[in-house]
Amino acid sequence: MIIFRYLAKEVLITMVAVSAVLLLIIMSGRFISYLAIAAAGELPMQAVYYYLLFRLPSFLELILPLGLFLGILLAYGRLYLESEMVVLKATGMSQRRLTMYTLGPAVFTALIVASMTLFLSPYGALKTEIMLQTEKNRGEFDLISEGRFQSGAKGERVTYVEQVNGDGSGMKGVFITEPNSKGDEGQLVMVVAEQGRQYTNPETGVRYLVLDNGYRYEGNPGQANYREVSFQEYGIRLPEPKRAVEISQLDTLPTSGLMAGGKAEQAQLHWRLSLPLMTLIMALIAVPLSKTNPRQGRYAKLIPAILLYMSYLVLLTHAREYMEDDEGEATYIWLIHLVYFVLAMSLLFMKRFWRRQRPRVAVTADA
Repeated sequence: MIIFRYLAKEVLITMVAVSAVLLLIIMSGRFISYLAIAAAGELPMQAVYYYLLFRLPSFLELILPLGLFLGILLAYGRLYLESEMVVLKATGMSQRRLTMYTLGPAVFTALIVASMTLFLSPYGALKTEIMLQTEKNRGEFDLISEGRFQSGAKGERVTYVEQVNGDGSGMKGVFITEPNSKGDEGQLVMVVAEQGRQYTNPETGVRYLVLDNGYRYEGNPGQANYREVSFQEYGIRLPEPKRAVEISQLDTLPTSGLMAGGKAEQAQLHWRLSLPLMTLIMALIAVPLSKTNPRQGRYAKLIPAILLYMSYLVLLTHAREYMEDDEGEATYIWLIHLVYFVLAMSLLFMKRFWRRQRPRVAVTADA
């Protein structure tokens, strides 16, 4: 039991460290992309953190299997290089026993991955999609940021607001420019006002941006014949909010809703079941691959092992896509699992068999 706790601790600590680095890399890229969208005024800044939080399970369901795989390779590789594994084998630690001990943290990680693929990731994807649709249905002036030029209405309208109230109900120092739909082609309309507010007609439900104490300019750029109109109150009709669209993405559907679905739903269901199983199979493969010769170095088998993992993941992804396109069956997905499971068993238990075959092959060649 002491040896089991020691090995599990080494594997889990390394797995957490590797997973944290991978998660940081992936989330940094997503964070930058969300920041770019928020800077363009399409999303509020506070929503960026919620998006990352809800998408976290979908990141971890792919990172944790790789983190466990690399954790076993690095942890056991260090034990081989520092001769600790030699001492363990001298006390009766066989490869079969080492594999059984490795299944402890592997099963624990697989249960975490299963909880994410079956429950947390669909819930997070659903919440993210609901938030995205809610933000899309909001008007451009609901997302306005003070002190920044922002485009809206398909890039035709440019708005600048000097100051926005904390509750977003009013604004000061408003500047708006857009093409004049009722004037000559190429004519622009510029509106400057001291303050503005949003107003909804209680009878019709039509929304307006009401500006107070300002000027409206009409004219063509490069020409001096501008028309200037002063106003005390000026209303701009805002576009109607988009109707809510039914959320039907496969990754947002709960696992229970996939069981009675079509080919696409079945492909998504088998994909969710595949990730925990892949975690266990790759852990079995990592045990024999972690055996390292001190002359080779700790990272000698790291790149081939990563390529092996990526081939497993790519094949599963292609099998899922073929099934979604109604060109394949679920048998393909489980056949891939069977191939890699057989590979794991051969690496674990077939070494002695192949070593025994070498003398027979040599004798046959001499004869």
